[in-house]
Amino acid sequence: MATVEERVKSVAAKVLKISPEQIKNEHSFTADLGAESIQSIELVAMFEEEFAIEMDEDAALAVETVGKAAEFITKVCREQGIEIEQ
Repeated sequence: MATVEERVKSVAAKVLKISPEQIKNEHSFTADLGAESIQSIELVAMFEEEFAIEMDEDAALAVETVGKAAEFITKVCREQGIEIEQ
């Protein structure tokens, strides 16, 4: 199984139509990766689907970087009892 970080990058790459290798933890979804508001909402939905979790949309949309998204998703998975690979 892939790590949370790898899965976050994979989902972001699909939604933003870029290569996962181009995505770094410090990248901002909007400033560095070019996500527009509709894509940000799509990212939240895809992360929920990928990890089988429910996220607070406002809290999820406030997450700005790839690394912070992985941390946020890890926290939500733990809270919801979802097994993940570090």
